[in-house]
Amino acid sequence: MTWTAPDVTRTKPPKVADERTMLESWLDFHRNTLLWKCTGLTAERLRVASCPPSPMSLLGLVRHMTDVERGWFRWGVAGEQVPDVYDRTDDEDADFAVAEADAKGAFDSFVAELAAVRAVAARHDLDDTFVRQDNGVEISLRWVYVHMIEEYARHNGHADLIRERVDGETGD
Repeated sequence: MTWTAPDVTRTKPPKVADERTMLESWLDFHRNTLLWKCTGLTAERLRVASCPPSPMSLLGLVRHMTDVERGWFRWGVAGEQVPDVYDRTDDEDADFAVAEADAKGAFDSFVAELAAVRAVAARHDLDDTFVRQDNGVEISLRWVYVHMIEEYARHNGHADLIRERVDGETGD
């Protein structure tokens, strides 16, 4: 049996809420939008590149965002010493190398990483800060939320175009 990306329900963020609820709601909306763009596609179709020479694909975006989530929340906010999700020893863009990638495994990793980063975020206030190890810059959890919303918004635009290329589907 061929695996296909599962259906995803997106919940629209509230129009009025406290800051934390608003940030978490928008981030979750964008997380689910990426998965929603993949709904119903087989692993083969998830591997279709946007347009050569770019290797960007829907599967690559899911893998990339798994790494991005881990980087900002677990390495950054929590200071955990966890390995990259995808080995970058020989390829800086290993998350986008999807020719042999396990699509179901990538989706499972994404969902598991979201559970881990939500647990990290829940232990911190928006004003809590950490210092990036690579450049010594102090960053707040609030900034991480805003940055992640921006990161997903940009990549969800890519996902729109890739999905349209794969099967003509468009959506908001």
